[in-house]
Amino acid sequence: MATPSLTALPVRRLTLRDLTACADLSEDRGWPREEHKWGFLLTAGKGYGIDDPDGGLVCACVVTEYGPQDRPDLAAIGMVLVAERHARQGIGRHLMRHIVSAMGPTPLTLHATPNGRPLYEELGFKVTGRAEMLRGHFTSGGPETEVVTRAATAEDLAAIVRLDEEVFGADRTHIVTRLPAFADRLCVAEENGRLIGYAGAWPNMETHVVGPLIARDTETAKALIASLAAQTDRPLRTDIDVRHEELLAWAKERGLESVAFNAVMAYGIAELPGDWTRRFAPVTVAAG
Repeated sequence: MATPSLTALPVRRLTLRDLTACADLSEDRGWPREEHKWGFLLTAGKGYGIDDPDGGLVCACVVTEYGPQDRPDLAAIGMVLVAERHARQGIGRHLMRHIVSAMGPTPLTLHATPNGRPLYEELGFKVTGRAEMLRGHFTSGGPETEVVTRAATAEDLAAIVRLDEEVFGADRTHIVTRLPAFADRLCVAEENGRLIGYAGAWPNMETHVVGPLIARDTETAKALIASLAAQTDRPLRTDIDVRHEELLAWAKERGLESVAFNAVMAYGIAELPGDWTRRFAPVTVAAG
């Protein structure tokens, strides 16, 4: 049972002023502070949390909505964290019930760890897929492909937004247009002057996370990863849909190792929208 006093506390919207408290919560649970990611999510999405009467946050999460503002097509839930001192008291369930209720008819999605999955299943979420987290130093195997890649420019942004919506199945303009500032590297793949894929690499503690990764096919995805890897000395980290078996095998041959598997879950829809065959990795598992 949840501690009555804590479940009686109100859930409130978080803002950028709560960035340090959110990072403190990450650290409390043994996660990296991830201030760069928290800042991105609190700006592009909506943060929710419960204040601890003794200071800091009892719990927090972020909801990122996609599609029309008044009636989103989809919302992704991420960064669901409960302070260690309040763990296993039903606080996470209390917060998640609030989110599900607040989102009304909007379909929801999230990436669940094995530990978190039972709670989400209890709330009505269903597993729709799996993602494999890879991490490691990428070693080039020489020229990977004939696919042409280059650094993205401001002139590419409109085409990137169009391709992203077509593949993701919902409008992510508010995410995509923030990528040039959020990511250290943003590159595109093109054929005959037409955009056939794009990818970003953003800093997360000692790694560069590859995501989003949207590509016409596996060869294009390989070219984008290789292009990003060539521009950093840090280990890469990415979360790839397990159905992309060829890309996963190739990445492991290039030095990335399997770290974890997360369940992709949905509420209110049987399958995620868009074209999974061209969607290889999310921006971050916290935002879809």
